Amino acid sequence: MAGFEHYQVIEKFPLKGELLEAVPYGSGHINDTYRLTFREDGKEVQYILQRINSEIFRDQDQLMENIERVTSFIAKKIRKQGGNPDRETLQVIHTVDGKPYYKDETGHGWRVYPFITDSVSFDMAECAEDFKQSGYAFGNFQYFLADFPAKELHETIPDFHNTVDRFAKFRKAVEKDVMGRAAQVQEEIRFLMEREKDCHFFGDLLAAGQLPLRVTHNDTKLNNVLFDRETRKAICVIDLDTVMPGFAAHDFGDAIRFGASTALEDEKDLTKVSCDLKLFEAYFDGFMEGCRGALTAREVETLPMGAKIMTMECGMRFLTDYLEGDTYFKIHYPEHNLDRTRTQLKLVKDMEEKWDAMAEIVRK
Repeated sequence: MAGFEHYQVIEKFPLKGELLEAVPYGSGHINDTYRLTFREDGKEVQYILQRINSEIFRDQDQLMENIERVTSFIAKKIRKQGGNPDRETLQVIHTVDGKPYYKDETGHGWRVYPFITDSVSFDMAECAEDFKQSGYAFGNFQYFLADFPAKELHETIPDFHNTVDRFAKFRKAVEKDVMGRAAQVQEEIRFLMEREKDCHFFGDLLAAGQLPLRVTHNDTKLNNVLFDRETRKAICVIDLDTVMPGFAAHDFGDAIRFGASTALEDEKDLTKVSCDLKLFEAYFDGFMEGCRGALTAREVETLPMGAKIMTMECGMRFLTDYLEGDTYFKIHYPEHNLDRTRTQLKLVKDMEEKWDAMAEIVRK
């Protein structure tokens, strides 16, 4: 197969039959992903083979331990309810040595999942129902894991959504101003400085015992949900690398930040940037339906704040990277991170102006 060089990796897994095809798969930017097609007993069987990005995920043992624990926990719940775990959750295929992944001589980890057939994913919602279905999928994820001991999971990326820590890094970047760019972004700096108190919102509620830690996905984009090809209903959540302890509102909020925005993340015309309340409501309805009462009343109340905080945190990260010389996010032109910053801050401002309407959607 032209372009495929990883036959020795495949041999480390108990995949039977003749390999017919190995092709790049999906639109992810972190891991290298391939769809493998085998002929087994006269039938075609497909698998997903992934190389784990060891630069981002340094401790692959902990990463795979998280994924195995969560997926096996969900599978038990699905079986108990008469569902089909082969279709409704990812499942890790162990190596021939009985391990959850194989580490090659370069230190890269490789893992294999069964391919969920007759499924499709979307990078963008084509209608409000698609967005609602993705909300259902992530709500269902919360439902299945509501009684999982979240504190026992490893932090695969430490302080990933620690907004207080993100703010401290932002403030430090402003003070150091290594690129001499702070003078031209005073308005954006001031906007974030004025909202420092918001960064403490979720941590303070956790400390006061008003919010529980949950198992959170932490990358709730639409393309991390598989849909049934025929019915277009959500089947399951994929890409579990960033599964960690966190707040349900963070997962909800990041989905709204990305999916309910009326503009692209780097839109230069800020008049096009707003939070679409119809999409907000569609996602909320799907999310709550999927949760099936798993969240506390206080958690539900905090969902709009999750949207605001995740949007603000993302804008803060873009601006921090801009001030530090664009060392983290890939850019395609010099002001790319600045444009990204401005769309996020405009979205925060729009959410604040629509706060009563968002709260009313949640209350009803």
